[in-house]
Amino acid sequence: MTLSVLIVCLGNICRSPMGEAVLKHEAKKRGVDIKVDSAGTGGYHIGEDPDDRTVTTCKKVKTQCLLPRPDNMTPTSKQHNVPIDHSARQVQDSDFKDFQYILAADESNLRNLQRIKPSSTTAEVRLWGSYLDNKPIADPYYGGIAGFEQCFDQCTRLSNAFLDVVVGKN
Repeated sequence: MTLSVLIVCLGNICRSPMGEAVLKHEAKKRGVDIKVDSAGTGGYHIGEDPDDRTVTTCKKVKTQCLLPRPDNMTPTSKQHNVPIDHSARQVQDSDFKDFQYILAADESNLRNLQRIKPSSTTAEVRLWGSYLDNKPIADPYYGGIAGFEQCFDQCTRLSNAFLDVVVGKN
């Protein structure tokens, strides 16, 4: 049986499409059969491509960048090369039956999902961070590229934690 997951944030142009791409990528590396999509609780960007910084971060090939490390700012070579292809959409009632798991990027979106979910919901609706550290994914929209890098790293950790719990450790 194919695992099905919907990743949800507010506008569906930053965190959730990145989470969708990263979860697909991590599942593929493990050989897990999975269907992943993403959506927003708000309809602000319906039909739009992901934010350019989301796409740049996911598709990034080997470059030098500065990332916060315990020993201050250490030059680190990061390469993601994660494919991303998505058009923003809003969460629909049918999502609550079409997906086994609906994972919210933060508490605000989780509350919105809990508020709008139909009584006939079959999906497990929860904070994505609940699979690891109960931390929300900060919205990088109003910041710079470093916030998108942090979002990518968090999506990678959360994807692996989710997969560890749901399908077993790799």
